[in-house]
Amino acid sequence: MTFVFLSFKLVPAYVRLLRDNEAEVRIAGAGKVTKFSRILSPELAIQHILPCVKELSTDSSQHVRSALASVIMGMAPVLGKDATIEQLLPIFLSLLKDEFPDVRLNIISKLDQVNQVIGIDLLSQSLLPVIVELAEDRHWRVRLAIIEYIPLLASQLGVGSKKVCGGHCKFIQCCLIKNFGEGLLFCM
Repeated sequence: MTFVFLSFKLVPAYVRLLRDNEAEVRIAGAGKVTKFSRILSPELAIQHILPCVKELSTDSSQHVRSALASVIMGMAPVLGKDATIEQLLPIFLSLLKDEFPDVRLNIISKLDQVNQVIGIDLLSQSLLPVIVELAEDRHWRVRLAIIEYIPLLASQLGVGSKKVCGGHCKFIQCCLIKNFGEGLLFCM
């Protein structure tokens, strides 16, 4: 009975809210996509919620995209490795390149949630080039968030990090030193 209620009543109602004409409603809905997806089966989340997530990731309101960016990384464990790689990763990458810094900051602050699902090798291949770009972002808060993320990334890359990271890590370090000075080395 519960599954039937979710499938035929609650899911369509939530999808309508995610597609509401009012940005404030979409903001509230976007901020709950991960929590809502957790009560669904991965199949239902992929079939009904993920298409809305794709739409919200290009919403005309930066606040909707920011709300989505603050929770979307939490969908990775819900959807699993394959759906995350095939469907969420392109959304993450597009949000990391969003024109508004708050959207980028919200994604950066949750990157560790994706590492656990897709693995650090794939993450480094797909996200390191974007992280390199963000290390030179025009907004200092984005560069600062990259500084805070690098120790976690480096620890997850582990001993083989030079092989996985290639020249990217050295380049990021140089960009960050250029932006924040030599004192940064004490933090890393």
